[in-house]
Amino acid sequence: MPHTDALARLWPASAVSVRAGDLELRWIDDALLVQLAELAGRGIHDPEMMPFEHPWSRGAADDVARSVLSFQWGIRGRVSPDAFVLELAVLHDGIPAGVQGLTANEWPVLRRVTTGSWLGRAHQGRGIGTRMRMLALHLAFEGLGAREATSGAFVDNGPSNAVSRRVGYESDGALNVAREGVAVLHNRFVMSRERWESLRGDHAATLGAPIETRGVEAFRASIQATADPDDQHASP
Repeated sequence: MPHTDALARLWPASAVSVRAGDLELRWIDDALLVQLAELAGRGIHDPEMMPFEHPWSRGAADDVARSVLSFQWGIRGRVSPDAFVLELAVLHDGIPAGVQGLTANEWPVLRRVTTGSWLGRAHQGRGIGTRMRMLALHLAFEGLGAREATSGAFVDNGPSNAVSRRVGYESDGALNVAREGVAVLHNRFVMSRERWESLRGDHAATLGAPIETRGVEAFRASIQATADPDDQHASP
């Protein structure tokens, strides 16, 4: 049995892929991780900005790259029926462009995922952020059977706030979050399953190609400790 098949059997998250046309979300193996780390080292945002709660993206290129390596290596094993972190590489025309993550806590009870992401500067302003969020929502709702998805961004992070609104999230208020020693308002956004289902046609038009998934059914089974009452809403 090839190594990749054995890994997928033992660790189903490693086989997850969601694709629409030239855009793909794929599990981050070490080869992809090195490319993503170096991409982050080349810059994610203007030096005077900080879109993240923890300023991991500021510093020398190698320091930023090492932060990406350390973070990704540290969370790979956080997959269980109670909670999971699934970080996926964003590939545009096969080229690593960024990371799209989905995090869930108390999954059997809440069925809620929170998304987080970043794109290398060379890949920004091209509509990739909107499309990768739509693919993440498809994975969450269609693939995993989520009931709700949440996201958030600091009020001065215009592009991220714009993506959430463009995708169709509803505002869920704002709260102060500490960022580099200062309290800064952080917008919250929420997408219910019902709202997502009402927007699927718009998302399909924006994606411009059918969505193809791989490995999602096996990953769902790995985080499904009990019978899922929402099975009728999800497809492999």
